[in-house]
Amino acid sequence: QLQLVESGGGLVQPGGSLRLSCAASGSIFNYVRMAWYRQAPGKQRQLVSSITGGNTAYVESVKGRFNITRDNAKNTVYLQMNSLKTEDTAVYYCSARRSWSENDYWGQGTQVIVSS
Repeated sequence: QLQLVESGGGLVQPGGSLRLSCAASGSIFNYVRMAWYRQAPGKQRQLVSSITGGNTAYVESVKGRFNITRDNAKNTVYLQMNSLKTEDTAVYYCSARRSWSENDYWGQGTQVIVSS
């Protein structure tokens, strides 16, 4: 079973940047989709960004600010977050899907707090 470990969260001021990393315990080369979700207090988990093959997708609220990349050689997925806003505060989770007929694997999450 694939293990995912997120890192890179923390406290940052509005307008700042963070880069989240998601390290997988095994090869993600053949995984059809890698994604980042977030969950703010009292809200449902939200898909933030995904990468499927060479295609990336973003929720409207982060377009132009966030960038998802995957490094199959390092079994790692990244989320570069720029121009952070207070509303980006949440726990960020990484997910991996091996095939479209299977469920996602999930990490434990990393906290991001955007505050002055």
